Amino acid sequence: MKQAKTPMLPSQVRSMQTLGENLRLARLRRDLSAEQVAERAGIARTTLIRLEKGDGGACLANLLKVLFALGLEKDLLLVAKDDLMGRRLQDIGLLVKRRASKKEV
Repeated sequence: MKQAKTPMLPSQVRSMQTLGENLRLARLRRDLSAEQVAERAGIARTTLIRLEKGDGGACLANLLKVLFALGLEKDLLLVAKDDLMGRRLQDIGLLVKRRASKKEV
């Protein structure tokens, strides 16, 4: 049985649209057509257009292929690299008074 899609929150939709617009602008700055980028990425032009429109159903693997085609693959590696919220949550846990483990001398 196929599971129903969970609708995206408006903020998630806006983030997807912003990501798509950023991809489109990166392509245009490089003076590349949608056909050229799609061919380099090994995807259909319609798939690229869906990504550029922020379509939530577009596959993450296709996004990665487009980033490689545009020379932006390293940008993906920056996602959550400096996880400030995670560090803060971790530090809160460390602030709880705990005794250091007993070490044998």
